[in-house]
Amino acid sequence: MARRRISIDDKIEQQKLVVSKAKDKYEAELEQLNQLMKKRDELHNKELLQAIEHSNRSFEEIMDFLTADDSQE
Repeated sequence: MARRRISIDDKIEQQKLVVSKAKDKYEAELEQLNQLMKKRDELHNKELLQAIEHSNRSFEEIMDFLTADDSQE
């Protein structure tokens, strides 16, 4: 039985396909990660707004707190 020799060019083309598939999978996974992080941020923002709505603090008090310079302690 003779072994078929695969040329270096054929190996390069095969590896290009492997890399292309890996890149496509990476990009799909990255997109899913970005969507999940965006959803998390939306939930955090919603929770923050609810906390502000139920707070006894005024808008000015909240803004003063959020913009306070912590380095003056």
